[in-house]
Amino acid sequence: MAKQIFYTLFLVLLSTTGLATASSAAAAGTSKRAINFIQASCKSTTYPTVCFNSLSGYANSIQTSPRRLAETALTVTLTQAQSTKLFVSRLARFKGLKKREVQAIRDCIEEINDTVDRLTKSVQEVKMCGSAKGRDQFWFHMSNAQTWTSAALTNANTCSDGFAGQIMDGRIKNSVRTRIVNLGRGTSNALALINAFAKKY
Repeated sequence: MAKQIFYTLFLVLLSTTGLATASSAAAAGTSKRAINFIQASCKSTTYPTVCFNSLSGYANSIQTSPRRLAETALTVTLTQAQSTKLFVSRLARFKGLKKREVQAIRDCIEEINDTVDRLTKSVQEVKMCGSAKGRDQFWFHMSNAQTWTSAALTNANTCSDGFAGQIMDGRIKNSVRTRIVNLGRGTSNALALINAFAKKY
């Protein structure tokens, strides 16, 4: 009797281990497909390396969904915009700033505020694309997402323009431009992925 119980438990353990192994293998396979999907999708963006590096960590939630890929790209870029806004706002507290630097920082904060607002709206529009009823409703939300993201990119570039010219050269200009360049690349990539999602509808 004891031997039979032991044998039964052994079979259950073996079966459970097998299922866990199979499940892990399936998950690993899915992740690999997701990684390949992200890598292939990023090749169509302006900055493919930046695209892949920023999105590959979300492979399990993206899987092979163009909508989730676009939404994740926007969400990551939105977080980046919020971080940039905080960074530039802190620069305004520095002592010894030139008058033109103070004005450029203030203008930049305003532009980044708009960038955050427009990326937030774009994320919402892409989400609504997923629940759209019919072609017209889908394209209404898609058009809004494209417009908001494009506007967000313009805002980021406008911030950078405020620091143009040799008179603005220095640590403040370099710090801001580095952040803005990275934000611009993320936004550009997000827009490319939104457009790719639209084409696959």
